[in-house]
Order: sequence, then C-alpha cells, then structure tokens
Amino acid sequence: MLRKTLEEMEADSREKLIVDIRDTEENSVEAYPSSVNIYIEEISSDDFGVSAELTESYCQKLIDKLNETTGTILSKEIPIYLICYTGLKSDIVADKLQSKGYECYSLDEGYRCIMRRNVQAYLQKSEEVVTKNNEQYIKDVERSLVKKFRKDIWCKFTKAINEYELIQDGDRIAVCISGGKDSMLMAKLFQELYRHGKKNFETVFLVMNPGYNDMNYQVILDNAKKLGIPIEVFKTEIFDSVAEVGDNPCYLCARMRRGYLYSQAKELGCNKIALGHHYDDVIETILMGMLWGGQIQTMMPKLHSTNFEGMELIRPMYLIREEAIIRWRDYNNLYFIQCACRFTENCASCGGTGKGSKRADIKKLISQLANEDPIIEKNIFRSVENVNLATVVAYKQDGVKHHFLEEY
Repeated sequence: MLRKTLEEMEADSREKLIVDIRDTEENSVEAYPSSVNIYIEEISSDDFGVSAELTESYCQKLIDKLNETTGTILSKEIPIYLICYTGLKSDIVADKLQSKGYECYSLDEGYRCIMRRNVQAYLQKSEEVVTKNNEQYIKDVERSLVKKFRKDIWCKFTKAINEYELIQDGDRIAVCISGGKDSMLMAKLFQELYRHGKKNFETVFLVMNPGYNDMNYQVILDNAKKLGIPIEVFKTEIFDSVAEVGDNPCYLCARMRRGYLYSQAKELGCNKIALGHHYDDVIETILMGMLWGGQIQTMMPKLHSTNFEGMELIRPMYLIREEAIIRWRDYNNLYFIQCACRFTENCASCGGTGKGSKRADIKKLISQLANEDPIIEKNIFRSVENVNLATVVAYKQDGVKHHFLEEY
C-alpha cells in the first residue's frame, strides 16, 4: 500500500522515520512533531514527476541527505513516511523509493490532514475558552499588548498613527479583517487605541467572506468571538469569479477584494479602510519592485482611493515587525488561518506562506542578507525616504516622466 492515513501512520508503533519534504520556510511555520525536514531546493521544477531522470535525481539526493541527517546508512527495514503539501509529490517519491526496496509511504492528503486536525482541535479548545471564562482571556490578551509587547507592538502602532497622521477627528474607519494574525492584531490595537487614547474616531470591524471553506471561515468567527472583536461580515463570490482565470488569479482576486472592501466600507459610512500590512511587507515590496518591476516604489502608509471618491487607505501596522506579531500570537496561544485562498489551500493554507511566490523568494533573500548584517532591513526601509533626485536618471511625478537631462 503506497499511501497511509495520518491515523495509520500514528498507529504504526515500529521505529519509523517521518520526513517532511516541504520547503524549509513552510516547515518552520508549522511541522509534525518528531518529523525530519529534508528539502531539496535545487529540484523544484514543475517537471518533477514527469521527468524520470529528475525524479531519480531527487530521490538519490533525498537518501543522501537522510544519511547525512541521521548519521548512518538509511536502513531498508525502517518504514519511511513522507509528508508534502498535498500528498501528490510524496506519492511520486514514495513510489520510486519503494521500487528501490525501501518501505516508504506517502501521507494521504499531505500536510492538509495534519492542519485539518490541528484546526479542529483549536476550534474545540476555543469553544471551551469562550464558554468558561472568555472575559478574563480577552483582558489578558489586551494587557499583553500594552505591557509585554508595549515596545515592539503598541508603541510602533501609535508611532505610525502619529508620524503619518493616519487618523483625524471624525474618522469612521473600516478595520478590514482577513482572518490572519496581522489583521486580527490590528483590530485589537484599534480597540485599545479607542479605550486608552482620544475617542475622536469610530471603527467598524469588517470581514469579507469571498468564498472560504467552512473550516477556515469558522476559525475566523471563533477567533473574533474569542478575542472580543464585534465583526460585521459580508459575503462575495470572488473565489468563484476568478476560478477560471488562467494567468495571475491572485492579482485579480486582490484587486477585486480591495474594491469590495472600499464599496462596503463606504456603504457603512466609513471614509477610511485600514489594512494590516506590516514593516516586513513594506521592505519586501520595495525589493520586489526593484528586482521584478524595474522601479523604485514602496507600499505607502496611506493613500487616497482613485476609484472611490473621499475614501482613503491607511496602514497603521506599518512600523511593526512580523516577528513581533508572531510572538504575540504564540504568547496568547492563538491560531490564525495562513492563506484561505481556494487556489492555494492545497498547500499554502496548510501552514504555508505562498510557496513559489515572488514575495516568498524575497522574504527568504532578505532573511539571508539580515543574517549577515541586521542593518540591511532598516536600510531597505529608509532607502525610499532618502531618494536624492539629483542622482536619479529619471523619475515620474503625477504620471509624467522627468529625465535628468532636462536640467543638466
């Protein structure tokens, strides 16, 4: 039998080797206990599984790395269980290793089945928290923001609001919640700001359901209840609308979601929408624009909508590092959906970060550079604040391109 279910793998009481062949970054987000992560980075072609030569090369590299990791020659008597994103890649590898005489199995459905069980356990635990003493839990979460995470989260949040003048008297702000860690934290920060700061604004906590599966949607609802966030939900059919788009459905989906958020917010009497983009999103965007867009630009802390008159977009998490958000999440024992998009839920929503995307590549590159010199991240951020037009060959202003020869 080539495939084994999660229950069958766990019922196998023999000495066994559980190998997670997902990307190292994905594995670092969440992994099965006692598993070994072996990622063959140089073999990630779409032709994998089609080319017999590529499959053979992959399996040999996998065996070599397992020998290196375990410090011994891999025994053919020890069962191997392989975990990939969906079970498709591990099927191919397990089949090849079995033909080489190894007792190797592919985990049925891949990491999805592990994530599904984790989500179910979380939902059950969340229900218990809400039922027993949710008021105290909410107070503890809120206290953590202004006490334990005061420097890294709370002060960075208020600094961005003041430095970029994100809130004015009389604002009615739609705090847009996708269900991930960033937007949920942003909602709590707005609640704290209203509680401890000037009450010169109003908030609506807006959740759009573009077609989430039932489990992901339930996680969002349960987290909102658990954290004491009074959300207002509206439904769209965006996932269905872009389901047949062949090229770049993510771009179209993002544009459509932004449009729906503006429209719904305006209907609710809001003049601003708040999105949960953070510091790391900003520096990643700067490098992506340079390397793949051939341009120098940034993700602005606020901007006027070009399609919805009188509406403005603000990013109050602009100065908060993602690492701090993750620490806040883990400190409060919270679980959030990663990416609930229908097109990536076979991989990225199962603990992933959008494997194969340009943003994931940039995130990895910045991490490597920062390991060599931590100042690099700050310099990327500052680079778009220190543009010297006298040393720029050309630039655009209000859609008009200007060349240095104009004033040379």
